[in-house]
Amino acid sequence: MALRVVNCVPFDSPMSLPDSSPVIRPSLSDRIPGGGSADAILDRFVEWVREGGIELYPVQEQALLELMAGQHLILGTPTGSGKSLVALGLHFKAMCEGQRSFYTSPIKALASQKFFSLCDDFGADNVGMLTGDASINPAAPVICCTAEVLANMALRQGAATPVPYVIMDEFHYYADVTRGVAWQIPLLELPNCTFLLMSATLGDTSEVQRMLRERTGREVALVESAERPVPLDYEYRKTPLHETIEELLKQAKAPIYIVNFTQRECAERAQALTSANVCSREERSRIQEALGGFQFDSPYGKEIGRFIRFGIGVHHAGLLPRYRRLVEQLSQRGLLKVICGTDTLGVGVNIPIRTVLFSKLCKFDGEKVTLLSSREFKQIAGRAGRKGYDDRGSVVSQAPEHMIEKRRAAASGAKKRAAKKKPPERGFVSWNRSTFERLIASAPETLRSRFRVTHGTMVNVLQRELEGGGVGGSYRALVDLIGRSHESERSKARLRRDAAVLFRALRRAGIVEIVRDGAGKRRIRVSEALQSDFSLHHTLSLYLVEALSVLDPKSPEYALEVLSLVEAILEDPRPILLAQQNKLRGELVAKLKAEGVPYEERMRQLDDVTHPKPGAEFIYASFEIFADAHPWVGAASIRPKSIAREIFEGYYGFDAYVRHYKLPRVEGLLLRYLNQTYTTLMQTVPESARTQEVYDMLAFFGAILTRVDSSLLEEWERLVRAGLSPEVQGTEESRPDFDLARQPRALAARVRAELHRLLRALATGDLEEAERCVRQDPHDFWSAERFARALEPFFEDYGELVFTPQARQTHNTVLKSTGARTWDVQQVLVDPEGDNLWCVQGAIDLEGETSPTGPLVRLHRIGT
Repeated sequence: MALRVVNCVPFDSPMSLPDSSPVIRPSLSDRIPGGGSADAILDRFVEWVREGGIELYPVQEQALLELMAGQHLILGTPTGSGKSLVALGLHFKAMCEGQRSFYTSPIKALASQKFFSLCDDFGADNVGMLTGDASINPAAPVICCTAEVLANMALRQGAATPVPYVIMDEFHYYADVTRGVAWQIPLLELPNCTFLLMSATLGDTSEVQRMLRERTGREVALVESAERPVPLDYEYRKTPLHETIEELLKQAKAPIYIVNFTQRECAERAQALTSANVCSREERSRIQEALGGFQFDSPYGKEIGRFIRFGIGVHHAGLLPRYRRLVEQLSQRGLLKVICGTDTLGVGVNIPIRTVLFSKLCKFDGEKVTLLSSREFKQIAGRAGRKGYDDRGSVVSQAPEHMIEKRRAAASGAKKRAAKKKPPERGFVSWNRSTFERLIASAPETLRSRFRVTHGTMVNVLQRELEGGGVGGSYRALVDLIGRSHESERSKARLRRDAAVLFRALRRAGIVEIVRDGAGKRRIRVSEALQSDFSLHHTLSLYLVEALSVLDPKSPEYALEVLSLVEAILEDPRPILLAQQNKLRGELVAKLKAEGVPYEERMRQLDDVTHPKPGAEFIYASFEIFADAHPWVGAASIRPKSIAREIFEGYYGFDAYVRHYKLPRVEGLLLRYLNQTYTTLMQTVPESARTQEVYDMLAFFGAILTRVDSSLLEEWERLVRAGLSPEVQGTEESRPDFDLARQPRALAARVRAELHRLLRALATGDLEEAERCVRQDPHDFWSAERFARALEPFFEDYGELVFTPQARQTHNTVLKSTGARTWDVQQVLVDPEGDNLWCVQGAIDLEGETSPTGPLVRLHRIGT
């Protein structure tokens, strides 16, 4: 049978062109059969699919039959062949049986896109998401998460993990050197789970099949096919990139995905295309209509909005999530002609593409520039061709830029004295037509096991509820895990030795301890003094814990010292550090020139300038001691820096910091870095090391993260409201688990963070920002003009509003309970004279709410 689309879009491609008329299907959750037999479940599912005008491919039918029979399934079919439909069938089976199912992906963008797709299929109240950055509806029967989230759950709970069904998308990541272990751990730890492992580029999976069969005692079906629903044609181009794009547009081969391997290239390519005639006036009008009231209100938003209005999308990890989501939505509606993306767009994100255009066939892999592997090439090239819209997909590769220039110069009869062309970059690896043809013809590389043991692995396993006793205890679970891994016997022996070294290090740090149980037997456990979600995710997390024990909590600098240690174990966000360094160098050059310092001396001093590293002397010295005591540290290095600390000390808003260092194109990178800082403060800094100032710091960064981008949560809440009756919307079940009213310390810290953000806006005259800092009452709205009128007498008397660390001290904020879930709030406005007679007064009302995503304080007045 062939896939037929009847007046609708393909099932697993929710693209809706302006002139399409998609069939509206009821929610799959409404189709749960009365009986739970596999035949009844399959019949209901197939009936639902056919109502959408779709008939199953033979491989889809075979795959669904294997899953309904209770077998594991490895599904290796090309991109666009309907793997998502098979996965949906397994989610449906789980719901019919009253069980939970987990969908895992390698990247957050794919997890969030699949989350919203499943919300459409099952209803938003039945779908949740866990990515480390976001936790939405976590008790839902259908969960979308990143692979690491499920791996950590499996490590902490072992075979008792309540996950009966797992769909692992992009399973070829199993062979990834740094992350592959996250795809292997669930296979080792969840023997009672049914697995669906999917990828378009699996290669040889015989060893994975054998190990999974031995571990679970069940058969592992393999369904694979090389036949694409939409065949591909290939072309190698020796014309300049802009000419290639123009020609593809003329040939009606849009949408075009231009593959770049850096975020900077994406932005530069998009900017260059704004001068081309990508979209007609009518097409731009449709884009504007689709945008509606979307707010491009971040520093990079204006540029992103301009690209989009030209019919050009940008998609990479450096963007804020809401902009990536917008590009995905507009692309699915057929409104964007060109997408400038990094290679991560090849990882399953559902952006319909007609043509994939490789700007180059080499990339920097973190250590050196290499040619693309067969798997990398096929994973990206497979995005071409839209089922239901295209008869063929196109894959185009550019020749190296310097070769194109050389060829053009020769063709034009240029003389040797002509201007010298730009040579290839240092480390550049060249390719040619033969390289392109080899990548097309070759099969994906065989999947190799990448199992490894880290402190984080060990802590997760040791946190399991212990059964029995003995000194082996949960350490035995770790040894067994290594024994079950897909590594060779030689590698397993090395891993056991590594685990013993790591265990001794954790015991010396007091993170794990050996205790006596009620029967007097010895057992191993993670220290009870640590928080329940304690994590050693980062390579140098143990150093952080040990270094914290040396600090003096009574020191006025303690919280900042904690933050500096946290930042020192995080990866360097190079573009941000470079911007800091360049700004410091610019300031120093201006100063030295004004002082008349000679050029050579200026250059010498500039060589010594680096990005800020507060506390570097202590950090380097303490790490040297740590490394001597822990030889396993190896090549890992400590990286002092001050991004989060600079933001906290200066009380910068996110946008203000981006503008300060001119970082609009990497604002997504900054957001991700701040999220990593917040998560590490929350999960790796022990509760015993958190002072009130550290809690204030957590509230400050939490407020920034919520303020900058809570789009995923807001969109899910909108879907829930659309799908629930008014009575259901107000029930306890629809509320999040965390209740701010019952957490006085967290409430006080959050209120202070919000009021301090308001004070900064008032002190700097950013009254539009002040509007966004308070919970607005439509009947008592605080506009920028109202703030200006209220503060006019204050500025007439004092000239300025003081916003120093002293002005932000705890005693200047008063929170007074007026009921079970209501409070009055007062924030002192500090003036230069020290009179401090003025204040901001407001109230908080959490009736009917547990943890609002927006501001808490409803402003009443500003005055004396």
